[in-house]
Amino acid sequence: MTVLAVDIGGTKFAAAAVEADGAIRARAEVPLRGRDGAEEVLLEVVGRITGEVGADRLTGVGIGSAGPLDPRAGTVSPVNIPSWRDFPLVGAVERMLPGRPVRLAGDAQCMALGEWWLGLPEGRPSGAVLGVVVSTGVGGGLVLDGLPYLGPTGNAGHIGHIVADANGDRCPCGAVGCVETVASGPSMVRWARANGWTGDDAKALAGDADSGDAVARRAFRRAAGTLAAAVLTTSALFDLDHVVIGGGVAAAGAVLFDPLREAVEANAGLGFLRRLRVTPTSLGRDAGLLGAAALVLHRDTGPTETLVPERGAPGRVPSPG
Repeated sequence: MTVLAVDIGGTKFAAAAVEADGAIRARAEVPLRGRDGAEEVLLEVVGRITGEVGADRLTGVGIGSAGPLDPRAGTVSPVNIPSWRDFPLVGAVERMLPGRPVRLAGDAQCMALGEWWLGLPEGRPSGAVLGVVVSTGVGGGLVLDGLPYLGPTGNAGHIGHIVADANGDRCPCGAVGCVETVASGPSMVRWARANGWTGDDAKALAGDADSGDAVARRAFRRAAGTLAAAVLTTSALFDLDHVVIGGGVAAAGAVLFDPLREAVEANAGLGFLRRLRVTPTSLGRDAGLLGAAALVLHRDTGPTETLVPERGAPGRVPSPG
């Protein structure tokens, strides 16, 4: 069984053909070229995979998308893709590959699900995992007691839109002071430039922080402190065992994770919070694709089920495992 997995972020679209054991047969990635033209990018990235493996070999499609989203309606409204508001993503993919089941969840939810299925080298925890994507935005997804949890609308785990500073900056979502206004790549770059840094993007900021630039390091420490507060808030609510962080900003490595772990340790006052493990994704950029594939590959197998809203009615999807 081979499925098409699609991972839609704020700056790039990725796709892969994934086997039932998680092996990736083919992959493609296309940058999102500006604020418009997302439909054309979607068509291109899907076309690359179907052209390589053959559309007839693909038995279903799993999609992880930046949100908010509405899995029942099959629509997405990514904050960082302004041209997509209530965009009928599932319908668009169904037209590309008619007759196949198409499942939709948040990109960070898929990252968490992918890590639960094939990552977490220390072993699957018995309780709860939070996956966080730190990139153009900040997203999150939950796996609770081995079950992917999306919530009634499909948007559970939106950690990037926890309010971190009620007097902070206006977020693209419309609220004020969200975690994303401090910890996303573009937000870190804006803050660094306002404080004298002259670089171009988050990758350059990470490089300068790694080289010891004071402003760049402060930008990462500031973001890490905000992420730590959001992680601890979520852990206090869901009694988390493990937080897995991925995305482009997370690729900065120690300049993010060292102050992040320090802030978590310093502020984890309650005993159950102090057992929390915070690690980078072990699957890298493949975590979201593998989680998207799991939405389809494990749809009809496994001992337990959890709510994943789908078009027309609330469906049930087993956890991978």
